[in-house]
Amino acid sequence: MNEHATKEDILNILRLLSSNDYLTQRDLSNHLNISLGKANYLVKSLVKKGLLEIRNFAIGDKKAKKIKYLLTKKGWEFKINLTYQFLLQRETEYTSIKKEWENLRTNNGDSLITK
Repeated sequence: MNEHATKEDILNILRLLSSNDYLTQRDLSNHLNISLGKANYLVKSLVKKGLLEIRNFAIGDKKAKKIKYLLTKKGWEFKINLTYQFLLQRETEYTSIKKEWENLRTNNGDSLITK
């Protein structure tokens, strides 16, 4: 990937596709509130990196081909690792905010807190 693709966008795409591999790029862009172009770019990047596999399938001879996105073994491992990193980051942020809140309550008392 590159600096334009945030880890959170990548994780969200992998999460969505791991639960529903029939989603289209338009579905991804709508679910994640990103442009269709960005969804296309991210999916292509994930395929190029070996994290996603694209399968074509058709229902009947006259029907248009449909695409199915499958996470590869490498994709599942990447998703698990990224999820772990994301949770560690959120835990660190939570701990920091909790300490800040406790300091505010200790230094200012509960007088600033309105109910």
